Amino acid sequence: MQPVTSGSVECLSVGILVADHLCDPIDSVPAAGGVVICPRLPLSIGGCASNVAVDLARLGIRVGAVGCVGQDYFGRFIIDTLSAANVDVRDIRQLEDAETSGTLIINVRGEDRRFIHAPGANARLRAEDIPLDRVRSAKVLYVGGYLLMPALEGEPLASLFRQARAAGVKTVLDIVMPGPGDNWSKLEGVLAETDVFLPNRDEAAILTGTLDPLEQAQCFAGAGAGAVVITCGGEGSVLVSGKRRMHAAAYEVEYKGGTGAGDAFDAGFIMGLLRGEDLAGCLRWGSAIGASCVRSISATDSVFTRPEAEQFMRDHPLLIEGV
Repeated sequence: MQPVTSGSVECLSVGILVADHLCDPIDSVPAAGGVVICPRLPLSIGGCASNVAVDLARLGIRVGAVGCVGQDYFGRFIIDTLSAANVDVRDIRQLEDAETSGTLIINVRGEDRRFIHAPGANARLRAEDIPLDRVRSAKVLYVGGYLLMPALEGEPLASLFRQARAAGVKTVLDIVMPGPGDNWSKLEGVLAETDVFLPNRDEAAILTGTLDPLEQAQCFAGAGAGAVVITCGGEGSVLVSGKRRMHAAAYEVEYKGGTGAGDAFDAGFIMGLLRGEDLAGCLRWGSAIGASCVRSISATDSVFTRPEAEQFMRDHPLLIEGV
């Protein structure tokens, strides 16, 4: 694929850009004052917008990233890593008075990941930082990490999505739950302008008060989202769109870590949209790319290329049923 240098992109990936500080899986978290030895503590690209952009670039999609970083080492690392992955980085702001966002990710064998997160420059992203001409010339506008970017919450994002849809651009939204709060009020107006909403089951449970993924999806669809996909880890995903209800199984692969798996699912689903797939086809792409991600502890290192994904899906049929 030729490097992105000018012109339009197929997907504009907007949202949180993060430097991930990872540990290889350990047997247990150390007690106070204790030490646990692990083989590696790698630094890796992270954050929803970064991960989706890198994953789409690996799939051969022309993609640009939009977000904020600091004028520090980690900001330079994020920009350089995205650029090396063939992501268009012209719309990333480097702020003098904010540090780049970082996440410490602790992997314990047999347990879900633990995150310690510093929002940093991501909290400064505003709607006016997202160039409308670039939005209108794309096919998909993805926003990831919503609810961690206070300046973008509510009407600013709803207005951006409204303008994107008026130009024929599909709007795709994913969230990160920062903790308790009035998050539904920040989300409800945006859902009415969202073509595809992609939360995971735990996030959806906090927002809706129900543990059932189908009921969760129906709640978000009732608020106006065109299609809702609830990702459920090893139990697959549930989709609601209009009168359509579907459950997709999960592909079985060697599991090393879940970091970035939801973002990889998002990238796969967007790949399906860009290829003109139906909803089942988009679920298949999302499931395959999400599964490829968990083969590594990092968010993007093991994600399939397009030929790898297509071969994997040919070799491994995925059960998708109506519910």
